[in-house]
Amino acid sequence: MNALVTSLKNTFYSGQSEEQPHPFAVMVHKEIAGHIRSWRFMVLLLLIAFTFLGTLYVSLSNIRTAISSINDSRSLFLYLKLLTITDNTLPPFHVFLSFLGPLLGIGLGFDALNSEQQNGTLPRIMAQPVYRDHLLLSKFTAAITLVGVLFLSLALLMIGSCIWITGVMIEPEELLRIISFILLCIVYVSFWLALSILLSIIFRQVATSALTAIGLWLFFTVFYQIVVQLVVKAFLPRTASLFENEVARYNETILNLLRLAPSQMFTDATTTLLMPSVRSLGPLSMEQMAGAVAAPLSYRDSLMMVWPQVSGLTSATVAVFALAYYLFMRREIRT
Repeated sequence: MNALVTSLKNTFYSGQSEEQPHPFAVMVHKEIAGHIRSWRFMVLLLLIAFTFLGTLYVSLSNIRTAISSINDSRSLFLYLKLLTITDNTLPPFHVFLSFLGPLLGIGLGFDALNSEQQNGTLPRIMAQPVYRDHLLLSKFTAAITLVGVLFLSLALLMIGSCIWITGVMIEPEELLRIISFILLCIVYVSFWLALSILLSIIFRQVATSALTAIGLWLFFTVFYQIVVQLVVKAFLPRTASLFENEVARYNETILNLLRLAPSQMFTDATTTLLMPSVRSLGPLSMEQMAGAVAAPLSYRDSLMMVWPQVSGLTSATVAVFALAYYLFMRREIRT
């Protein structure tokens, strides 16, 4: 942090005539450098990289079996199968990411601001001629930049290794689906990053913000489904005494409650984007199945199906970060 203060001083008080970098760019650069040099980011990076390599190895080992039963070449989607197929030794990568993504966001943001205040560097930074929100925005931007570069690098590694091994070029629709998957992963990690930054503003102790963030992650990942099932069983009648249309509404109510969890929204969206054969995110009636065409959905149809999940996850991220921004701008930083 002393290097950041020195860089800001050099930016504003240097007597040289050449154009100086914007102070926000200086702060983002220093935050990125700090993350790269930290052991915390290296451990998270190695964890996600080894997980990706393990699932990629399992997918490449079973790719021949997965495509041998496909007769229509339009339904091949070789590159999407690398992210979804498994032999039950390891879950697919998008399932792993629903658990590891929150850890990445929490690890990059749980001590974003309370550590600065504990170390006494926050008043020193704010004493420089910079806007207060530049500090908050630089921490969020730096972390998201690292996450985006990480996921993009993994996707390019997957595409390159598949081309080298199979010699099959990627289709434009597969590329669009993989790009959408990367963007969705960035939004998902951004939600947990914004939440951890919010907790670092609310709580002055680093340990308290870290434990609260991990507790929320465990609640939405493990216990939220249990709570929903208990609440539904307590307030709704038994399904044995309901008609068919009432059972459908009963199941739809449970699904809507489960989709309030960020992990469930991420799982629904990634499953639909990476598996074009998925035609519905809920139960289908016999009338609906009778008129269905046995063909994969187009990219546009899959995107329209998961648009509520994508917009909900994006809105939740914006809302949490906006609350963090509001609290930080009104907070007294001199004490």
